[in-house]
Amino acid sequence: MSLKNKRILITAGPTWVSIDSVRVISNIATGETGILLAEKLQNFGARVTLLLGPVETCCLNKKIRLIHFRFFDELRRIIAKELTSKKYDIVIQTAAVSDYRPQISFKQKVKSGIKQWRLNLVPTPKIIDLIKKVDRIIYLVGFKFEPEASRKILIDKTRSLMNRTKLDLAVANTIGKNGYQAYIVSQNRIQGPMRNKKDLVQKLIKVLSFNCPECSFAKK
Repeated sequence: MSLKNKRILITAGPTWVSIDSVRVISNIATGETGILLAEKLQNFGARVTLLLGPVETCCLNKKIRLIHFRFFDELRRIIAKELTSKKYDIVIQTAAVSDYRPQISFKQKVKSGIKQWRLNLVPTPKIIDLIKKVDRIIYLVGFKFEPEASRKILIDKTRSLMNRTKLDLAVANTIGKNGYQAYIVSQNRIQGPMRNKKDLVQKLIKVLSFNCPECSFAKK
């Protein structure tokens, strides 16, 4: 089935959490997978909104609705607003969302020269857990990244994520001695490995197209 005119929300890139007014904790996510997905899905006629974290972009298709964010709280607020103000058919959460934040964030810059500065980190809320609570019938795709993980551990952790967050589809990916590997995991099937992000994106779009009759938007 065609993905034309399907409304798709994609998150991509890292999130920041504040240490003080000028310092942040981040991660090394590039947003590449989410950007590739946005471009390809738009080429298939989908109506794509891309929520993009603090990464550089070049020549992004102007038909893609682009919303920039930097901080974890920004992303959480934007997702909630988008899901309550618009009807999306699919959400694809590729963003590398911060798992921890400082227990205390200082409003001013902490002076340099301190010999020892300890930060107490506390878990952040799981944004992906909130999506089905806002729209229970949306088709939700999540990503699980476990560096250096064996296939079994990677798939087991991905299955656990799917059960907790009610994912319809998940991408399990890792980087190890054999390079990049990604699997597409549904309730009854595992496809892969894909050895690079372009192949992953192409395969994921095929799976989404095939599953369209079962997607939530078919029931609306």
